[in-house]
Amino acid sequence: MQKSLLLSVLFICFALHGLSATDNDTIKARQQKEEKIKDGWTFGAVPVVAYDSDLGFKYGGLVNFYNYGKPSTYPEYQQSIYLEISRTTKGSGINQLFFDSEHLFPDRPIRVTADLSYLTEQALDFYGFNGYESAYFMDFEDDESDDYISRMYYRYERKLLRFTADFQGRLLGDNVRWLVGFAHFNHQLGSVDIDKLNEGKSGNDLLPDTASLYDKYVDWGLIPSEEADGGIINYLKFGTIYDTRDNEANPMKGLWSEVVIVSAPKLLGNNENRFTKLSIIHRQYFTLIPSKLSFAYRVGYQGTVQGNPPFYYQPYMISSFSPSVLTEGLGGAKSLRGIRRDRIVGEDIVYGNFEFRWKFWKGVIKNQNFYLALSSFLDAGKVTKPIEIDKSLIPPSENLSNYFDESSDKIHASSGIGLHVVLNQNFIVAFDYGMAFDKRDGDNGLYIGMNFLF
Repeated sequence: MQKSLLLSVLFICFALHGLSATDNDTIKARQQKEEKIKDGWTFGAVPVVAYDSDLGFKYGGLVNFYNYGKPSTYPEYQQSIYLEISRTTKGSGINQLFFDSEHLFPDRPIRVTADLSYLTEQALDFYGFNGYESAYFMDFEDDESDDYISRMYYRYERKLLRFTADFQGRLLGDNVRWLVGFAHFNHQLGSVDIDKLNEGKSGNDLLPDTASLYDKYVDWGLIPSEEADGGIINYLKFGTIYDTRDNEANPMKGLWSEVVIVSAPKLLGNNENRFTKLSIIHRQYFTLIPSKLSFAYRVGYQGTVQGNPPFYYQPYMISSFSPSVLTEGLGGAKSLRGIRRDRIVGEDIVYGNFEFRWKFWKGVIKNQNFYLALSSFLDAGKVTKPIEIDKSLIPPSENLSNYFDESSDKIHASSGIGLHVVLNQNFIVAFDYGMAFDKRDGDNGLYIGMNFLF
């Protein structure tokens, strides 16, 4: 199993219009029944430090600016600007600029959400397709096991340039909205750069220069040659949304349901990547104890309506709005927590998340509103329509049981707990820990990121 040491240093830095930067008074927290109404610009920031024995030292941070306007619209913001920049010493990185506002056009409430990102991943997960139909053995990546192959055996490299722009407007009253959008994805894919990752290593720490599962899929033709090194996808997005939430960041009541279609036609230059996908998601929020305890759930379906999406697009989860750097699965921080990222990839998928959220402390620090929330969750999902795999392409000398399980996919499930630190209702630092129910999905996962899952 990959050896890694995670050293995370998380700080919350906050600012209020008119607050002196040189004020060094001792910060005193006090419980208050009513929140401070924010106006103007505020921000939250989180620097992160981490180390991974293979990917190197990670450094960087993120900052989220919020404008609550004058007069104030708090807790609803008028503009949100999110910037994240991080690097590892061996080449992985996140560069993201995200903008969200419903107040750009004073006479017309149209919500504009735009994202520009360049993401480099030296060791992106790849376990094959169709969930349990593709065998996964933790021993293959455990360098203390007799069956060890490589810590990078279930990995490949991805560089992604992404631009998205979505627009939402009122369709019927305040709760039913239309959605249109455009996206450009430019993927560059390849094998893991073993030589780069081995810099500075010696002895048993060196990664073996051996074929990964991705390499084998490419060599055998299970991943078509025209997809193996990536490609460009330009797509249009259309949808209808029904939304009655009382708060977007962490609702205590309401519904949030949507039907979204993503289409990548030949007209937009998708010569090899033409397809149409459909996503249906329903989310609901219940107050169990006013202002304290809530129950939330999300159930979704996503499937291919037409065409053949390239393998590298299949893991992306389609929705009307996501502030995350990248939402993909099933498996990982934004879908099935505790299950390996992208463990369940299929033509059609279904999934569900069920979560209790308890706001156990609220207070005001330096005129900034804070609360802490604990959560417990259950996540589940499965493939309902598999990606076709021609096993006759695999050389007879290969042991198919190392790659495939003849049984069909079953429900993948995990559960866990979370802690959320929330500033001014919108800036949320999230800690989630999940455990997989089945070792074929991995063992567990610790995630430090932003926002509630949904």
